[in-house]
Amino acid sequence: MRSTRKGSFTRIAAILSIAGLSVGVSALLITLFILNGFERVISEKISQFDGHVRISHFLGQPIEPQITSLDSILNIYKGKLSNTKFIQKPALLRKGKFAEGIILEGIETKRVNYIKDILIEGNFDLYKNNIIIGQSLSEKLNLNIGDEIVLFDIITLNSGNKKLKIFKITGLFHSGMSEYDNSLAFTSIKNTNDLFAMNSKVSGYILNLENQTNYKSLTKLLSNELPYPLMVMSWKEKNRALFKWMDIQRLPILIIFGLITLVGLVNIISALAMITIDKTRQIGILKSLGLSKQKLNQIFLIKGLIIGLAGSLFGSLFALFIAFIQNNYKLLQVPEDVYFMDFIPLDVNLQNILIVSIFVTFICILASLWPSLRAGKIEPSKALKYE
Repeated sequence: MRSTRKGSFTRIAAILSIAGLSVGVSALLITLFILNGFERVISEKISQFDGHVRISHFLGQPIEPQITSLDSILNIYKGKLSNTKFIQKPALLRKGKFAEGIILEGIETKRVNYIKDILIEGNFDLYKNNIIIGQSLSEKLNLNIGDEIVLFDIITLNSGNKKLKIFKITGLFHSGMSEYDNSLAFTSIKNTNDLFAMNSKVSGYILNLENQTNYKSLTKLLSNELPYPLMVMSWKEKNRALFKWMDIQRLPILIIFGLITLVGLVNIISALAMITIDKTRQIGILKSLGLSKQKLNQIFLIKGLIIGLAGSLFGSLFALFIAFIQNNYKLLQVPEDVYFMDFIPLDVNLQNILIVSIFVTFICILASLWPSLRAGKIEPSKALKYE
């Protein structure tokens, strides 16, 4: 069944089929890698600020800094998560003639490590009246490290007893997420307690798991066990609209690039059909010598299997090569204020590679059935007359 003429039409058709299939497989895998990368980066950035799970009052009221029922539940995850208290309130930032509404979050010392990762200038010192703000906010209000700013408790602005506190900017952070960079500021939980007169109460608790995949089970357990009015919310639930949008976008993108793979499969059917036509005489000779339909079908199925495996292999290797180049050299960049990142990340997932490769190979075998059945109907007497 193999061509004896070097560079024959059928051999070229087979090579082009493998090439077309490889392009389709690589396009599909690269798309999956990009979707995985976007979701990972966004999840990491959001969970870095919000934590994996937050516990707060249903109506936003302050809660006690010590909850017995919570402590007993967290003992189940002892050593597998960190638990920190926080105070988060709206405040008015004022510097000279400039004023801007912000969200001030007071955190404990053990949460500093999560913030240090995004600190780009200065330091995060929780002592005294120090504060760090987003780089975007500092540029907007022309603020620099070392500047002193005044923060007002917004709730008391229209009262006769305004609450305010003077802070010193000691650091700037940059997350790439404008929602946080433009409006969020961090200081110690003591400073926020003083500014908002919380009487040692807190806004809630931030829980960070060593393995974030366990966040669903933790959220469910806490929701079932903690009494009203405590509310439990994971970072994905808080940003449900964003992740829902990402899931909705995934399907049409995969369909479009799946159609590219389908074109490659159509080429396989065409190539095997042309092989059948080109080899009609040889098929007739083999059948006249006793070659059964079953053996003939096996030849075509093996041909489809080889094309499927080769296309999957070359397509996967090319996708891995593109992922390596992009992740190391960041050639494809995107506007950070739109996509929350400055380059397109590609997350290689071996499960994606296996599923796509197995599926494509299986479809290639199915695609070879029609040409094999067509070849099986060839009558030796007529085939020997075929030129």
